[in-house]
Amino acid sequence: MQEEYKRQSDFLELGLINTLLIDRLTTPGAYLMAQDGNDVLLPGPYLTNEMKEGTLIDVFLYTDSEDRLVATTLTPKAKLDEFAFFECIDVAPFGAFMDWGLSKDLLVPNMFQREPFKIGDKRFLKVVYDEKTHRLVGTEKTASFFEKKVKDIKPHQEVKIIVISKTPLGFKCIVEGKYEGLIYHNEIFENINIGDERTAFVKTTRKDGNIDLKLQSGGAKQKNSDSDKVLELLKANKGIMPYNYKSDADLITEVFGLSKKAFKRSLTTLQETNKIIVKDTGIYLTEQA
Repeated sequence: MQEEYKRQSDFLELGLINTLLIDRLTTPGAYLMAQDGNDVLLPGPYLTNEMKEGTLIDVFLYTDSEDRLVATTLTPKAKLDEFAFFECIDVAPFGAFMDWGLSKDLLVPNMFQREPFKIGDKRFLKVVYDEKTHRLVGTEKTASFFEKKVKDIKPHQEVKIIVISKTPLGFKCIVEGKYEGLIYHNEIFENINIGDERTAFVKTTRKDGNIDLKLQSGGAKQKNSDSDKVLELLKANKGIMPYNYKSDADLITEVFGLSKKAFKRSLTTLQETNKIIVKDTGIYLTEQA
């Protein structure tokens, strides 16, 4: 019985998930049809016993090695106009091939590379349609794809980010999938890696369309979180740690993942609530902690 919530796609769309009708089963595989009557082959290896003529299935459409449109039940790392990290698995004089999660690898032509790729490289790419070859390709030159007019994002707002590269100033990020943002090195007090998907907070939005970000909110909630972090580390270290207000800032960041200012503020908060005692020799948990 056909699933009622599915709606057959109006036409075949390259690079996207299509909901298509199984029109006929043949030796090479199943021919899937859109509402406009055009069809595409789903090769035999992707067929299952549940796939019957007259039912709808979701498939991804791309082109095979002979540039023919073909369907697959596999989902790629990124679809058309989406970003993702890809690993280079082969290089050729004309470009690099990336693991896409499909039987055919994603080509990144030389003209779409910032610098030559090597096997094993992991690069942040966008999947785009190449007008010249009519194929889906990857591009590392993503700057032109970011929106330059920031809408519906305000200072202090929590946003979703993907960390995409490290620069002399800080870590460049994609914000909410469409804007470019930066977290400055001198405002990072925890481990951060390229490829991380996490939340951040907006500091400012600039006229050039870029967004300055920070990993901590800076509000009362963040202050409580910092204090909790210090408290949990103390408990994990049997209630004693050899740090205090005079400890080195870099050491504090390494051990607690906090700025010196946030650490000192946390110590004061925990002392005021009688959870710790701070001495020249270190921090000590109280019985009330």
